[in-house]
Amino acid sequence: MQVHPATEPRRSRRAVATIFALNGFLAAMWVAHIPVISGRTDVGHDELGGLLLLLGGSAFVGMQLCGPLIDRWGSRPLTVFAASLLSAVIITPVLAVDTLTLGAALAAFGFANGCLDVSMNAQAVAVERAYRRPIMSSFHGFFSAGSLVGSGVVAATLWADAGVVPTVACAAFAGFLVVAAVARQLTGDDKAPAGPAPDTSSDIGAGSWWHGIDRRRLVLLAVVAFGLMLAEGTAYDWSALHIVESHGTSEAIGAIAFGAFSATMTVARFVIDPVVAAVGAVRVLRVGALVGMAGMAIAIASPIPALAVAGWAVFGLGLAGLIPQIFTAAGNLTDSAGGRTISVVVGCGYLGMLAGPAVVGFISSRTSLDIGLLAALAALLLAVFFAGVVRPREQPVSALGEPRSTSPCGRATLEE
Repeated sequence: MQVHPATEPRRSRRAVATIFALNGFLAAMWVAHIPVISGRTDVGHDELGGLLLLLGGSAFVGMQLCGPLIDRWGSRPLTVFAASLLSAVIITPVLAVDTLTLGAALAAFGFANGCLDVSMNAQAVAVERAYRRPIMSSFHGFFSAGSLVGSGVVAATLWADAGVVPTVACAAFAGFLVVAAVARQLTGDDKAPAGPAPDTSSDIGAGSWWHGIDRRRLVLLAVVAFGLMLAEGTAYDWSALHIVESHGTSEAIGAIAFGAFSATMTVARFVIDPVVAAVGAVRVLRVGALVGMAGMAIAIASPIPALAVAGWAVFGLGLAGLIPQIFTAAGNLTDSAGGRTISVVVGCGYLGMLAGPAVVGFISSRTSLDIGLLAALAALLLAVFFAGVVRPREQPVSALGEPRSTSPCGRATLEE
């Protein structure tokens, strides 16, 4: 049975969305089990902090190694490999018995997650090119939805005392099934062209690719990604504690703040793409950053817990569509495969997410948590000032070598 060409992008979109959701689900298996795992391995807060840095470092290494391989072989085989590897190693943290084994487990987990982060975003860029309209935010929405489902599964199984190892083992098995089901439907449109190739395709490690792109734009994208992920990481680590410490509420009320942030971010990611198509990525980035800054200002200045929670919700609403625009712009810096450009930008964003909690902690330990949170507000100024960096390139070329008038985020595609 021959598949109509028009159905291929839709099948690829479903497959890539599934991989994003799987990534979020598997990541939640680790994050939601952190208290249990730290107790089983007798790891203290200081040791856990060092292990989390190890996880982040190995993820960054995976991102940088994966980028050149994507440019040579395309993102499909790397996505299948990384998703399969993540499914395999997700069980290792809950099997750890001490600091050493947990460190090895988190290094493997971080490496697999870093590879998948870059490869699945490269897949998303390729599918978005085929659609010729913005769809990147919806992919990130599926990641958020997968995280929420994973967290819910962990909460339910812990409440039912179903056992940590069986729970994660079932999640790992489900991961393998999902990868097997969607592997053939992933797009191969970002594979490096066959035949006589530019020097960059045969000189994967020499760095000559750097001279064929807009380096200033790449650096600015990396800087803005760092700032945006710093702000997002602040919400993950400090939103609940902020409500508890600044307003003297219970930890349960504090958890509502993070839930509000996550909920608005998830919902907004599923509806932001048409907004990008209507007003353009530049305006979405600038206005979204301003909304995020307003939300953070509300959270900091609020005299009552309810208004502070609302501020965190507005913060999530503002941030929801920002990183997807950065990743789309990074993937479209080149005419075909953009693995290395995506790996640089995603990697810098990841460093920002790691740095955010540390920066806020450093400032708040010397002043107050409210003052420390101003770091996230300041980081969003980068997106306001440099929003033009996501403006579509002039006369980009599709992954298949077909010229088109604008990038997927350009307004002209809607008028064709």
